[in-house]
Amino acid sequence: MKTTVSIIKADVGGYPGHCSVHPDIIAKANSLLKDAKKSGILTDFFVGRCGDDLELIMTHTKDCDNKEVHALAWDVFKKGTEIAKELKLYGAGQDLLSDAFSGNIRGMGPGIAEMEITERKSEPIVCFLMDKTDPGAFNLPIYRMFADPFSTAGLVIDPAMHDGFRFEVLDIYNHKRVFMNTPEETYDLLALIGGKSKYVVKRVYPKKGKLPEDEPAAVISTEKLSLIAGEYVGKDDPVAIVRAQSGLPALGEVLEPFSFPHLVSGWMRGSHVGPMLPVSMEDAMPTRFDGPPRVVALGFQLANGRLVGPVDLFKDIAFDHARRKSLKIAEYMRRHGPFEPHRLPSEDMEYTTLPKVLDKLKSRFEAVK
Repeated sequence: MKTTVSIIKADVGGYPGHCSVHPDIIAKANSLLKDAKKSGILTDFFVGRCGDDLELIMTHTKDCDNKEVHALAWDVFKKGTEIAKELKLYGAGQDLLSDAFSGNIRGMGPGIAEMEITERKSEPIVCFLMDKTDPGAFNLPIYRMFADPFSTAGLVIDPAMHDGFRFEVLDIYNHKRVFMNTPEETYDLLALIGGKSKYVVKRVYPKKGKLPEDEPAAVISTEKLSLIAGEYVGKDDPVAIVRAQSGLPALGEVLEPFSFPHLVSGWMRGSHVGPMLPVSMEDAMPTRFDGPPRVVALGFQLANGRLVGPVDLFKDIAFDHARRKSLKIAEYMRRHGPFEPHRLPSEDMEYTTLPKVLDKLKSRFEAVK
């Protein structure tokens, strides 16, 4: 029997501003998912948060994109929005871009990462939760996990990983995808995913024998709120599920890329570049300039669909140096104020609120002779 792991997340109201999720909303989500577990919709669940995003981590025996599971998540977000409106929380329901559930939550605002898997003898997974950034923020760490031997030693010293991995890359503006193999197509892959505002990694697959055919080792949410809504309504705040060990990167190799606080798009008003800050769930409370961008890593062992855990992996003091470096970079970037490279380049600012400001200046431009 297969197990499906689903992370479905949404910002249903910030507390205060864009900072955190109100305890009443978390309590309501726990109550609704507990009822769903009793009724057999879910096998297990964990309700988490990262910044102002409510994160529903669920296991079940249904397939991906299951109507019943997606309807459950939608109901949780709608009930959470009701609480948010009652408490006058900021941006209540901002990620819910439709009033009517149509059988699948995709394209309706919330972010989704799901994988249907055959549980191995031991099945460790890491659920990554990000806030104040976009799906491209996962490109570099996912590449390093599965294709960089300087980060993942197993690519060199573990025969089970020597053949490399297969990356599914999306062109999120033209709605196309391409599959690329590493190590033989590494340079071509980097040519794409280095442009993280357009090309994003969606899934990673082992090339041979380590997992049943067509089962991914990693999956990332790639929903772009601005493309769904047609205007800026908030940052995408992606999530990811990564399987570890036994022919895949070890747990430490999955986490190692985050020892480097790489620069990502997002931060204040989704309009700035800043360093990724790996933190515990308790510290996933972005306040400085609504940031810097955060990432949480929750580790579980799957046992017949049961989520054994979580272990709050970035709580480890080994990531203190990365945090110090991230804060130093944040200070440096902030000193640029409204200038690039702290502010996003013009082509990316088209998907923020800046065009509304620039519109009123159009008539004042004149031809230069």
